[in-house]
Amino acid sequence: MCAPQWHDPAVFSSLIDGPGAFAVTPINPRYVWEGHYDDGTLIWNSRWVTTEGIVECREALAMPGDPSTAVLLRTIRVISGTAPVRILFQAKPGFGRDNLDLSRNDDGTWSGVGGGLSARLSGLGRAHVMDDMLRQDIDLLPGDEHHLVFELSSKALPARLPDSALLWADTADAWAASAPRMNGSVAPEDARLAHAVLRGLTSSTGAMVAAATMGLPEREAGKQNYDYRYAWIRDQCFAGLAADASGATDLLDSSVRFVGGRLLADGPELQPAYTVTGGQVPDEERLDFAGYPGGTDTVGNWVNGQFQLDIFGEALLLFSAAADRDRLDKADWPDVEVAVRAIEAKWTLPDAGMWELKDDLWTHSRLMCVAGLKAIARHTPAIQSGRWESLADRILADASATSVHPSGRWQRSASDHRVDAALLLPAIRGALPVRDPRSLATAAAVRKELLQDGYVYRFRHGPGQLAEAEGAFLLCGFNLALTEHQEGNIVDAFRLFERNRAACGSPGLFTEEFDVGQRQLRGNFPQAFVHAAMLETAHRLAGPPTG
Repeated sequence: MCAPQWHDPAVFSSLIDGPGAFAVTPINPRYVWEGHYDDGTLIWNSRWVTTEGIVECREALAMPGDPSTAVLLRTIRVISGTAPVRILFQAKPGFGRDNLDLSRNDDGTWSGVGGGLSARLSGLGRAHVMDDMLRQDIDLLPGDEHHLVFELSSKALPARLPDSALLWADTADAWAASAPRMNGSVAPEDARLAHAVLRGLTSSTGAMVAAATMGLPEREAGKQNYDYRYAWIRDQCFAGLAADASGATDLLDSSVRFVGGRLLADGPELQPAYTVTGGQVPDEERLDFAGYPGGTDTVGNWVNGQFQLDIFGEALLLFSAAADRDRLDKADWPDVEVAVRAIEAKWTLPDAGMWELKDDLWTHSRLMCVAGLKAIARHTPAIQSGRWESLADRILADASATSVHPSGRWQRSASDHRVDAALLLPAIRGALPVRDPRSLATAAAVRKELLQDGYVYRFRHGPGQLAEAEGAFLLCGFNLALTEHQEGNIVDAFRLFERNRAACGSPGLFTEEFDVGQRQLRGNFPQAFVHAAMLETAHRLAGPPTG
């Protein structure tokens, strides 16, 4: 748990072998755990079945939220029998560099300051301090409840103690108000959870972090450990398009607000990612922790030094979707023009591409600019739309002359002849028709070379097995499902959709990669753009093919 912002140092970091924890655990050493989210929300329910009884812990971050304050709610109750639990609490701001010196107040709460934060904990009035940690055992009767409220803020906390019952009621009401029914989806319950994840990862600025975690390895001991607690422009656009497909206009509006704001501020120098407050992503550095098993702890992200061309095309696709719903204001059009001018100036330059690799003239990057220009041109006056469509045609012609494989499919770049699952996206987004021979040949090559057991890999790293290099990319699996649907292959589309939406953990959340052989999630969690892809696919498959 990082505070007060996503990108700030953690207060509880035991997940990555750092100090700090807030644990509720049955005292009975023999138990089975299970859990679930309330439908369409991020209100989590843990349940432990012990040899003596059943106990639950319900928890959530209080809503509506405050950018400077986090309020964590936990309510413990015994369902049947006897099931005593132990509560452990140790807050260590700054990844453990700072101390939060808590002292017990007359009302039984604990409060303190440290690391620039103010904290207060209710519900541990009888706790003992043991090894710099608060510890309290509780033993409830069936039906009884025990409430825990932890407040953490970068400003002084109010003198008045919060009312737990009122906080829970407000949180439930806030989720109910923000959760669409998703009745137009082939998987409404999963779609509602995906929306909740995207909503939960979105800050008050409209910025959506790529994932809630850092340092969870994409491959054990593979040195692929990244910090995803930042807002990627591309991911934000993916989420906005998924929101458009599902009718979740709150997420569409927040995406337009954040992406447009960054375009207006930074123009052609738009960065691939930002902090949720619009700041610069810090340089990578290592923490002095052992890390999550198989990984290392890296803070910051090297994306801050990259140029990624495709994000300008993605931004135009986002703005076009907003315009289709009459949600693009007159004040937003300068942002559109900035994105177009950036494409005009930079489309011939090498970039790091969608997969953030060495700079090249990546075919995907240029074709996504084609898609964005064509989409937004539908909403502009004839003179302007003609100029933008002409630019799109020029980029498409150049890519066709340099980056079509002898087999007729798109190749990664003029110098890289491999097939890439990212090249499914241009046809999905309308850069060229889905029935265009290059689109059909690309989809066929992805099926032949990158599809395994219903999962799709990004590209071949070498001559060996695909799984030797990395896990399957769930985003690519959902994109192939969309491609099959566009081509009218309905059964294949649903087979891919069901295969990939099942590649989640017990909470129903997705990571970036799925290890097909080990049947394990890989990478940071939950991964926003995978939930966006699942949400969009669940709605597109409910309608007729568009190809």
